[in-house]
Amino acid sequence: MKRRKPKRKLVAEINVVPYIDVTLVLMVIFMITAPLLMQGVKVELPTANSAPMDSKDQEPFIVSIKADGTYWIDVKGNNEIQSLGRVKERVTKILSQQPQTPILVWGDASVDYGTVVILMSELQLAGAISVGLVTEPAQ
Repeated sequence: MKRRKPKRKLVAEINVVPYIDVTLVLMVIFMITAPLLMQGVKVELPTANSAPMDSKDQEPFIVSIKADGTYWIDVKGNNEIQSLGRVKERVTKILSQQPQTPILVWGDASVDYGTVVILMSELQLAGAISVGLVTEPAQ
């Protein structure tokens, strides 16, 4: 007589441990790379009591002004020095393709006020409806 093996019941549970491991690894990767995503030239930003910007889906276009009055823009992950006319051309091109792109100015605290005003007026002539000024939060 043959002895019958008892049938095993199927387990209908999902093992979530590997998914938790993958999630934790991804979280660590994002925590490390998030500060690196904000591009721009290193400038000494002025401090001010201001509210943070609303986070939008559009990545902002950043124009930096260093203490010596030079203009810098982020081009494909590399910061490049540009003339004021070239900055205006780039902003015009970007806004013609994506009109809702926010334009931000990172101005060094020691930059002449007139230089910032000239840049902002050129950005508005290029089609920027509003231009944001980046500051450090006051303590």
